[in-house]
Amino acid sequence: MTSSAPSSAPRREELVAAAEKLVPLLRSRALWIDENRRLPQDVIEAIEASGLLKMQVPVEYGGYESDTRAFVDVLAEIAKGNSSAAFVLSIYASLTWMVGLWPDQALEEVFAQPHVRVTGTTAASGTAKRVDGGYLINGSWGFNSGVLHAHYKITAAIPEQPEGAAAPDGPVLPVFALIPIPELEIVDDWNTIGLAGSGSVTTVAKDVFVPDHRVISGADFYQNVANSPVQAAKGAYRVPMLVTATAMQTGQLVGAAKYALSSFLERLPGRPLTYTNYPSQAEAPITHLQIGEAALLIQDAEARAHRFADLLADKIERDEPWTQEERVHSRVQIGWIARQAKQAVEILAGASGGSSIFRDVPITRIQRDVHATSLHALITPGTNIELYGRSLAGLEPNSVYL
Repeated sequence: MTSSAPSSAPRREELVAAAEKLVPLLRSRALWIDENRRLPQDVIEAIEASGLLKMQVPVEYGGYESDTRAFVDVLAEIAKGNSSAAFVLSIYASLTWMVGLWPDQALEEVFAQPHVRVTGTTAASGTAKRVDGGYLINGSWGFNSGVLHAHYKITAAIPEQPEGAAAPDGPVLPVFALIPIPELEIVDDWNTIGLAGSGSVTTVAKDVFVPDHRVISGADFYQNVANSPVQAAKGAYRVPMLVTATAMQTGQLVGAAKYALSSFLERLPGRPLTYTNYPSQAEAPITHLQIGEAALLIQDAEARAHRFADLLADKIERDEPWTQEERVHSRVQIGWIARQAKQAVEILAGASGGSSIFRDVPITRIQRDVHATSLHALITPGTNIELYGRSLAGLEPNSVYL
């Protein structure tokens, strides 16, 4: 294995500063991003130059292996510029981290690509037929965020049973395949009111051959069994896959809500409260209540996101196993953070007045993007809170996605 690992990775503060430098560009490109339903090339190049794509790349391949807390804070900064960009980066980070579950031969191929970007979905809406040396993958997968600028896609597919084989006793777990993007067809069907720039289009596979070394079992994927001995020795790969993925994504919600508050306060001076006797909205007690409540919700959401990330770091350091109760508790964190961020943004959007409906005013775009993020199946507050409540009531989880 060749290694270009840096002698020392950038500190958290340096990574956050690099993200902060991208904010002006992201804001200036916001309308283009929504209109074209993808990130522009100049944004992709700026992200590459920032080094942030290396945060979840293994050190053996020149990456930083940054902790989750660093990525929470980086994503919060990126979301202050554009939520679609933050969402895409959260997918690239979590899926790049997941690549460490594959054998070293696959890692050599993936990380040979400079500034590699990996996307994917865990929905098994395709099939995998066993052939000599690998699998033939067929199917269609929606919601592939960032695929238009990605190099590889993690694709889940249900193995076909050999002809004449007995039916399995239980559910059949999918296999997970690493597929180069050029081998997939792209369906331009991403026309949405939120996260429009994430370019989360559909991908189609038609008899795509994937060699054995780029395919792992569902059991290995869901149970974090790293097929690379080097990666298996690292504590980060003993954290449940979905715990790490959801913890990484909390930052984008916090950052979007922070952007909503800062942009509201920037527009506040000199704005009248129309059809009232207040010459300035800033003088009205209702405004004070609105921004005070929104700020407290955002502060609470950020503190929860940091506690969540710090829990991961602590358990990695102690090399402690994760109990089912801890996995359930982890799932509800992002749901509650999403609810707090969404409530804060809704308060601010409701206080922003009729002029806020113009497309160059950020608040309605932030509102749509946070709403869309909150609808993600692993983030939706209601589903996660129910899961947590079941646990408190002594019942078994109603989901295997823990």
